[in-house]
Formats: sequence, structure tokens, C-alpha cells
Amino acid sequence: TRDTALWFVKEVLSEVCELFPGKYIHIGGDEVITDAWKSCAHCQAVMRRNQLGSESALQRYFVREIERHLRSKGKSMVGWDETVDVGAPRSSTIMSWRGMEGGIAAARQQLPVIMCPSTHCYFDHYQSASPHEPLAIGGYTPLEKTYSFDPIPSALKPNERSLVIGVQGNVWSEYLPKAAQVLYMAYPRAVALSEVAWSSPEQRDYSDFLGRL
Repeated sequence: TRDTALWFVKEVLSEVCELFPGKYIHIGGDEVITDAWKSCAHCQAVMRRNQLGSESALQRYFVREIERHLRSKGKSMVGWDETVDVGAPRSSTIMSWRGMEGGIAAARQQLPVIMCPSTHCYFDHYQSASPHEPLAIGGYTPLEKTYSFDPIPSALKPNERSLVIGVQGNVWSEYLPKAAQVLYMAYPRAVALSEVAWSSPEQRDYSDFLGRL
């Protein structure tokens, strides 16, 4: 993290804000490895100038600067659940992918949450144990597992549960070189996740779902 990096990201996001009329802009914020920042003179200079006591605080500074920039453009920031770890700004929406814990922590801070844990919502994982399945990134998320997903954690209090505003299925394409393969991996699990989003757990029946599918 250096001044030119922050400037560059703001310039890119300014153009993104002009191109896309929607309210939300996703900034990522996941899988940030801060080890290199310890030996980076530019990062350390930014930390000293802004009185930041740790590399985690530097990440928080970066995220908050970006959120402030987006807000000045009339947009709302979306970030992965790692942004909660460094103190996501109050106007953020959080996507919880590393499990449910990040979403729970966000809801407890009164932040809106979209649940998409890799255990149930990653459609780049294998969907069957058949040896004929095309090469995938790993994992095993069959249709029934996606259908069993309950996006509202029981650990949340009633006033926090309404902050879970939706779910998302993720299809990362490192191992999906063709559009037809993306569709093969996305469906029918996307159908199952849609019913999860639109139905309460007591309304769902997997056998009935399979018949309708």
C-alpha cells in the first residue's frame, strides 16, 4: 500500500462509477497478504504519516479511503468478509465466503450481509463423485448440499437476522475455459440456491425439489 496505489485504485473506481449506474461497487478486500508491507519502505512511510500502528491498520486505512471515495460518487461499498476483520466502514455491505462467521460478525455490527460460504455456494467445486467430471478447482458441493443451506445463522439475534439480505452463488473460472463448462458447473446448483433464497427452511423438501427440477 503506497500513495500511488491508492491514487490508482481511486482513478479506476471513478471510471467504474461512471460506467455502471448501480448503487453498489464491490472492492474485493479478500486474501490480502500483509507480510511484504513490513519490509516495504513506501508502506511504512504511509503508516508513519498516518500514525498507523500495524499492517492491519494500514489495510483498514486503505479500505476506508476507498469507501469514502465511493461514497463521494454516490455509491455503496461491498467487500468480502476480510474487510470486517480490519473494521469495515458503517456503510459497507459484506459478502461472507470463508464460512458463516464473517457474516455473523458483520450482522452483529449492524452491517448488511450476503451469505455465500464456499461450503455451499461455490459452484466451481465438484458437483459429483463421478470420474467423468471435468477438472475443477477442488472441493465437493453436490446439489443436495447446496439445497440444504440455511443462510440465516441461528447464532444471530432476531434483530440481526434481517441484516442477512441475500445469498450468492460463486463460479470462479480458473478451471473453466469455456462458457459451456461454466453453465455446466452453475446449473442445477443455481436453481437450488434460488429456492434457498426464496423459501424458508420448513418449506423446503429435497425430494419434492428434485421432482420439480
